[in-house]
Amino acid sequence: MEIRTVALIGAGAIGGYFIWGLAGALGDDFCVVADGARKERLTRDGLVINGEKAVFPVKTPEEAKGADLVLVATKYAGLPSACGEVQKILTDQTIVISLLNGVDSEEILGDAIGKEHVVNAYMIISSEHRENAVTFNPAVTTGLFFGERDTKEKTKRCQALERLFARGQCRAQFVPDILSGQWQKFCRNICYNLPQAILSVGIGAYEDSAHVMAISEDLEKEVRTVAKACGCPIPPVRRSNMGYRKNARYSTLQDLDAKRPTEVDMFCGVLMKKAEEHGIEVPVTRTVYHLIKALEEKNEGKFEYTD
Repeated sequence: MEIRTVALIGAGAIGGYFIWGLAGALGDDFCVVADGARKERLTRDGLVINGEKAVFPVKTPEEAKGADLVLVATKYAGLPSACGEVQKILTDQTIVISLLNGVDSEEILGDAIGKEHVVNAYMIISSEHRENAVTFNPAVTTGLFFGERDTKEKTKRCQALERLFARGQCRAQFVPDILSGQWQKFCRNICYNLPQAILSVGIGAYEDSAHVMAISEDLEKEVRTVAKACGCPIPPVRRSNMGYRKNARYSTLQDLDAKRPTEVDMFCGVLMKKAEEHGIEVPVTRTVYHLIKALEEKNEGKFEYTD
């Protein structure tokens, strides 16, 4: 089994990493999927990645049909639309990987296209997306982690994924217990992304403020409780310096800075739903959810009173 053609849906902070890492190595066998005005813009302007303009093929879902691998790197709100695009690309042998870093995007994709097409995965990257530019540090980016949901074995398609990524610059590695890895990444996203987003501070605040750390630790406890109830117990978060700048702003805060909708529904929203299914109270998560939703409303101008 070999993966020769790759289609990417979503050319933002995460998608930019795969454009950087695969477009040059694969040439015309790599494409970004888009149509309409977005296709025109990407074809005309490309994307600026780490200060250099990247030019790559852009195809409609119909033109990308038959791709061996589809990488889904949209925002969570764009996942239903992406499912429709994947359906147009899909053939019997197509592998689909979600790069959304939640714990339910594979379920959503699987329901839409068939679970047999999906390889589970998560990303570790600190990447910024502003207008037409994506910036990340390749030296500290550990990249993609992938594996099969129902077995810890390195299947033939996981071996094919290893060979594919070895051809380019993207870091990628097989993980035997992928569900545990996904829940651990989900936990880190919630307890690191969200407090700094509410406070609008760099990640150095977790080291420099016991109060910021206390919020983070309370969120972690709730995620770990729900993960255990879902049959996937996870260890405590390793509170070590990840090598990023103290002023780094993770994706949720980047969204608020840019006055875009955040992915708090993928984080707190999904955790609250799974907690409710198991009769678990998550009061800190619920409060954080409403705080970020209120900040979104503020960005929309809801509180710009004139009296």
